Amino acid sequence: MFRSPAVAGSFYYYDQGMLREQVESCINPKARKEQVSGIIVPHAGFMYSGKVAGAVYSEIEMPDTFVILGPNHTGFGMDFSLMSSGVWRMPFGDVRIDSILAESIFKQSKTLEIDFTAHQHEHSIEVQLPFMQYFSDRFQIVPIAVRHYPPTEPFLEKCIDVGNAIAEAVKKTKEKVVVVASTDFTHYESQKTANEKDKKALDAILSMDAARLFKEVRELDISMCGYGPVAVTLTACKKLGCGKTKPVKYMTSGDVTGDFQQVVGYGGVSIKK
Repeated sequence: MFRSPAVAGSFYYYDQGMLREQVESCINPKARKEQVSGIIVPHAGFMYSGKVAGAVYSEIEMPDTFVILGPNHTGFGMDFSLMSSGVWRMPFGDVRIDSILAESIFKQSKTLEIDFTAHQHEHSIEVQLPFMQYFSDRFQIVPIAVRHYPPTEPFLEKCIDVGNAIAEAVKKTKEKVVVVASTDFTHYESQKTANEKDKKALDAILSMDAARLFKEVRELDISMCGYGPVAVTLTACKKLGCGKTKPVKYMTSGDVTGDFQQVVGYGGVSIKK
């Protein structure tokens, strides 16, 4: 099965040459690279959040496979949708799904469902691929789209189940794997409010506490779209023995546009053992 790009030409350039220049404008070629187990990255248009995503990807050693979790903005498909086989066609070339790891993750989980529909038009996973492809042409992916639900205990339990399943599958493979949570933070509030709310969410992430993240999102009404994927990633990384987190970069759309009345927040974090 082939999945065509949904937002090439809008969120990022479709033309290979222009896209390469766009990605290069976002990365730090002098960054020191580290082996990580997980990352938190944004998924807006590259002109808005590209420098945050680029800063994170600049600092990591490329793995054999990325397990990428993103929020399902479209509402299509299953609640926890795993695309277990196929190819994602991108401007920089095809990216294959690691079907062996995907199947292993699926077997470990009570929550995941095999589904293509959720991925067909969703951008949150797609926009990560040009950064990955800039640094490597030898990786595969396991894409998982997570439907957005209120930050309740039942939703958290499902996120924990998927995180544990990823960790168990990663333990059984000899491949190097990085788990990716694609999320934006506060949406369409003032710069001051976004900074305050996002700091609370980032503090919970840096403490690797998924339950605390859900609590902050719930009590502060943080309009963070990917706290589910982040909770999955924190759970997986914690079970894999990670204990070190690093805040890489934070900014808002206001830092790009100059409009600080209604901004979207973007945060980048790396997680390692």
